[in-house]
Order: sequence, then structure tokens, then C-alpha cells
Amino acid sequence: MPDIALYDALSTLRAVRRLRPDPVPDDVLHRVLDAARFAPTGGNRQPWRMIVVREPQSKARLAQLYSGVWDAYARSHRALLEKAPEKTRERQEKMLRAGDHLSRHFAATPVLVVFCFNPEEMAITDAKLDRPSVVGGGSVYPAVQNLLLACRAEGLGCVLTTLLCSVEEEVRSLLSIPDPWGTAAVVPIGYPVLRGHGPVSRRPLSKLAFDERFGTAYPD
Repeated sequence: MPDIALYDALSTLRAVRRLRPDPVPDDVLHRVLDAARFAPTGGNRQPWRMIVVREPQSKARLAQLYSGVWDAYARSHRALLEKAPEKTRERQEKMLRAGDHLSRHFAATPVLVVFCFNPEEMAITDAKLDRPSVVGGGSVYPAVQNLLLACRAEGLGCVLTTLLCSVEEEVRSLLSIPDPWGTAAVVPIGYPVLRGHGPVSRRPLSKLAFDERFGTAYPD
């Protein structure tokens, strides 16, 4: 079984959108899926499920849906970039080109893992606040992160996508997802076309952590 140091995995887990069509061996896929179940959830209810999609017709339909949403997103994002600084445009355009590749090859992705959730099994403590609710995601997305980290350890490329959530009814119908289950993410998985994972660029800790009060810089 492959192994990688935890901090190395955390600091090199890239969004890999260029994936080869080569199949993922069953034993490798099993390990990746199995890693997801160890994630924490509220009340240990595990109110999430994974649908492993490998059937060509289902992937082709998901690709149609994904491409429609992606094309609209990419057009809007590129329009916003027209007035951005050159370095920002170059960085964002690189990401958009990778996204274009994923969209065009979505149907050829070896495995699509659709994460579903049951809101009736979640204690969504922020549901009545006057802001977008996020607490429910705390019982789903840790499992997604476990899956991504396991892919990293196995040398698989992967990326967390949420665009298909905007066409949830079509996805639910295609995959026979019953009420009251919803969709939280789709993770394309496959071996990278290029080098895949590597060092990631993030804001420094001094910009992300505060000391005792919001706005008070945490000392490096």
C-alpha cells in the first residue's frame, strides 16, 4: 500500500484537472473510497453517501450537464479578468484552461465520485441565521477531503467540483438519488496527464490566523 507523509500530502494536494482515460484498478479505487469513511461527522451520523460512476452513458450525460455550467462560468470569469492585473490574468487563465480541458474530457474521466447528503440527518445549527448556511457541509466535506488525500497518496489526480450542484435535479434523476438526498460535490479521479500534484501556493499563515481576536495578527 502506498504511503506519504501527512504534511507532504497536505502541502502538495493540487486540483488536477488533466486526467488520462486509463482505468483505475479496483483495489486502488477501493482504498480511496474506504479512506472517506473515516472522516468526522456531526453525531457520527455519516449523513453522506458516494455514487461511483464509471458507466459510459452516465458519464456522457454528466459531461453534458457539466459542460453547460462550466462554459457559462468560464465566460463570466474571463470577462471579469479583462481589467485584472497581468499576473492575475495569467494565473487565472492557466486555471481556466485546465478547467476547459476537464470539461471537454469529462466523459472520458475513469471515475466520477458523486457525494450525496441527507439533510434530515444533520444538525444544521446555523440554518436560522441571516447568512448562507455552512454548518451542514461540515458533515460531508471532511469525507471529500479524505478521498482527495487518499488519491494524492495513490498517485491519482483529482479535483473537488461543485458546478453540477446547480443542476441537481437532473443529476438526481440520472443517478436515482431519492428524496431528501442532495448533492454536495463530484470528484473526477484518474491518473494525471502531466506531473499532477506538487507544491501549492497559499496565503501565509499571518494572513489567515488571528491571535485571540479577529484582526489581531497571529505571530509567525
